[in-house]
Amino acid sequence: MYKTFKVIICVIIAFIFYIGVSGTDNSFAEEYSLEDLYRIALERAERIKISEEDLYIAEKGKDKALSVLLPKLSTFWDYTRYSEAKTTGTGWIIQPDYSTSWGLRLDQSMSLSGRELKAFKISKENIEKSGYDLYAVREEYLFSVSSAYYDVLRAKKALEIARANVERLIKHRDAAAIRLKVGEVTKTDLLRAEAELSGAQSEMVKAENNLKLAKAVLARIVGIYEEYTLKETPLEEPVYLFLPSLREEARMQRAELKSSELQKKIAEDQVKYAKGAYWPTLSVEGVYLRKDEDPASSFFLKESIYGGLTLNFPFFEGGLRRAEVREAKARQRQSELIYEDLRKTINIEVENAYLDFMTQKGVLKSLEDEVTFARDNYNSISRQYEFGLANSIDVIDANTLLLTSERQLSDAQYNYELAILRVERATGTLLKSVVSQQSGAGSQ
Repeated sequence: MYKTFKVIICVIIAFIFYIGVSGTDNSFAEEYSLEDLYRIALERAERIKISEEDLYIAEKGKDKALSVLLPKLSTFWDYTRYSEAKTTGTGWIIQPDYSTSWGLRLDQSMSLSGRELKAFKISKENIEKSGYDLYAVREEYLFSVSSAYYDVLRAKKALEIARANVERLIKHRDAAAIRLKVGEVTKTDLLRAEAELSGAQSEMVKAENNLKLAKAVLARIVGIYEEYTLKETPLEEPVYLFLPSLREEARMQRAELKSSELQKKIAEDQVKYAKGAYWPTLSVEGVYLRKDEDPASSFFLKESIYGGLTLNFPFFEGGLRRAEVREAKARQRQSELIYEDLRKTINIEVENAYLDFMTQKGVLKSLEDEVTFARDNYNSISRQYEFGLANSIDVIDANTLLLTSERQLSDAQYNYELAILRVERATGTLLKSVVSQQSGAGSQ
């Protein structure tokens, strides 16, 4: 009896384990909202970390530029061993057995044009530019997360629509089989229903695989490694959008424009820096020197302190300075052209996002009405088919109309929400909006 009880317990445990492993229950899967995905992506995304390292490198560039402005302090030591000591005929030492020297040296070199100060200024501007670049990368990455998020929701909805389509066609196939048995229809109706059902089942398989792929892509972008589900987060609809205002907001907020504008200023400073090479360089040095030798001569000076000034001006260096100045001017013209091109491109992005938003908003209501009509139409024709008042082609046409309208409505709903985020991205306010929402949620 005891052994039988143990066997039953083991079977129950094995059954529970099997259900937990092979079942399709997602009750233990982590659920993420769009805000959760934003937060995780900002923490884990490799592309953002790369841009953060660029900012760190720019900060170290400022340290390097500052080091040129500070004097350099160094120490030195020297030991020399001679083959033999040499003296004059009168006993004066002209070469000792060995000699040593050590001391401290302070050096500083500066261009009279102040090139080093300009380089330090450029390094600070580079830090600011890298900050804007990091902001732009974060914002673009958040929009990529948004696109992948809505791709998953769209794929999930497409799978639900495909399953509902299969269920409708199964009912139609069963109805056709019943009517065939009583001789109300020919076998052609049943075969047509079977063919439609097979096609719908293959579409459902495709929808399942598309959902798996979309979830894998989103997991890769965000940095999620466990099984998960998504929580749909409705977005607040913009109260009023005016295209000129959006363009002005983009001009003021887009980090890419701010970065490009800074690049123009940096290019101007680099021209001044290159022209500074035509000025002479002033070097200052201060040295403390202590010597020792054996045997020592009568006039041997053990300790000395001295300073020096050196003015260096290269008259000819093969045209290097002229080439550097012309190169810097070309880069300045290039930065101005890049800024103008970017400004025009952003204007087009804003207009495209605005028109896309208005389009999705306009078609959404029409598609909702179309789905309502298509569903009522299918229900009516399917009932007529059961009573012999409609044929199989009418049912299939009505089902196709319902399936197409449901897919179009699903796409329009998610495209509309993505269009809202696209407007924020085009105007450069997406990251600011996300940060304010997360800070507001954290304070609650």
